[in-house]
Amino acid sequence: MKFSDKLRMLIEERNLTQKQVAIDLNVAASTMGGYVQGSSEPDFDTLIRIAEYFNVSTDYLLNRLSINTVDQDEEELLRVYRSMKKEYRQIYIEQGKAFLK
Repeated sequence: MKFSDKLRMLIEERNLTQKQVAIDLNVAASTMGGYVQGSSEPDFDTLIRIAEYFNVSTDYLLNRLSINTVDQDEEELLRVYRSMKKEYRQIYIEQGKAFLK
């Protein structure tokens, strides 16, 4: 999945607007639009800020596996878990265990 697709997905998952993310990250709305449309990409500093903002790794944004993950599906599971409120994490774990049975 391309950077632009991941960014769009993160924005939509959190019910944010591109404009709000742009304001929060102190970038121009048109710049954020370029990132989401795939017509431009952020510099390293902005990439790091985007990763911190969404609580994901830069590796995730760049579609690279983290050191301790096996594949993109595992990476996605970790990202979903980390983005949850703490009170929902245990439910998520219990549902995962139910699938194993």
